[in-house]
Amino acid sequence: MIYFDNSATTLIKPESVCRAFSGALCDYSANPGRSGHRLSVKTAEAVYSAREKICGFFGAGDPAKTVFTANCTQALNMVIKGILTPGDHCIVSSMEHNAVMRPLHAMSKRGVEYDAAPVMPGDASATAAAFESLIKPNTRLIVCTHASNVWGVRMPIERLGKMCRSRGILFAVDAAQSAGVLPINMRDMDIDFLCVAPHKGLYSPAGTGILLSNCDVGLATIIEGGTGTFSSSLEQPADMPERLESGTINTPGILACAAGVDFVKEMTTARIHSYEMSLIQRLYVELGNIDGVELYTDYPTEESSVAVLSFNINGLPSETAAEKLSDAGFAVRAGLHCAPAAHRHMGTEDNGAVRVSVSIYNSMSEIMQLVRKIEELSIKSKPA
Repeated sequence: MIYFDNSATTLIKPESVCRAFSGALCDYSANPGRSGHRLSVKTAEAVYSAREKICGFFGAGDPAKTVFTANCTQALNMVIKGILTPGDHCIVSSMEHNAVMRPLHAMSKRGVEYDAAPVMPGDASATAAAFESLIKPNTRLIVCTHASNVWGVRMPIERLGKMCRSRGILFAVDAAQSAGVLPINMRDMDIDFLCVAPHKGLYSPAGTGILLSNCDVGLATIIEGGTGTFSSSLEQPADMPERLESGTINTPGILACAAGVDFVKEMTTARIHSYEMSLIQRLYVELGNIDGVELYTDYPTEESSVAVLSFNINGLPSETAAEKLSDAGFAVRAGLHCAPAAHRHMGTEDNGAVRVSVSIYNSMSEIMQLVRKIEELSIKSKPA
């Protein structure tokens, strides 16, 4: 099967990542930070080295504030629920994933307000202005996806970061679709909290997530438990990363994440992004020439998008189209992609859309095979 569902998780992992994961099972299986024996210490040192590497890669200041989570969704929940309290106001974009919208909906029942700023694809100034227009005296936090998981549209993160810094508002970025693909420097971009899904652009195993903090604001905990430190007290430790890392961490996944960072650094985000965009740009042009295929965004440029493209075919239910493509040997995703807000923004909430998302392991030949199959489906599904 030709795999085009890399926005969900990358299928092919670099050999170096696989080696790091399997090697950790053999060489670093002791519990880090829980014992004084040499195997535990050795594992703790390897985990800290991974923190340092990931912290540096994303331009954060303190490796101790690089927290490992189960996934990006957990990291986002930690930020949203760890900062907002009754009476606070939060602003998000109109293209957020449910990993942001569902926690905010839950918090709204406890007295937290939130508003969604309409995104203007291709117009960074208008999008930033939409966010600014929603700021209130009680605005505590802005949470924004770096790039839409449905439409690939990039957000003006740098502008939003500067705006937040000048207004004293905390800024959190959902980098699920951008980490490893777009350059991210938390210091330069004025990002306070960065939430990462390393099983995507860092080509790491599933079951891993990262929360990086680059500010002095402490988060209230949403999980408490064993940390290996201050065990005589029932209070959760205040020190990071233990404050947010209760329970045994995923050492093999963490060391594989560090290997994924090395892989991306060697490839460079610029080369990865440029190559992936060349594939999605070709797909956009080819689909635009097929009668019956509906595209919803403008031509995707490297400056405006990441390598994600969603479309529909002759009014077919998106799930039906994806099923037919699966039967033909293509893995794509259909429906609402856990982001109904993004579909409402584009008017596709009722039917959803078929999404193609590529990685560096896809080829132009695979793109053209997909195009021919979509053309065939479009012809067969034309109304009589």
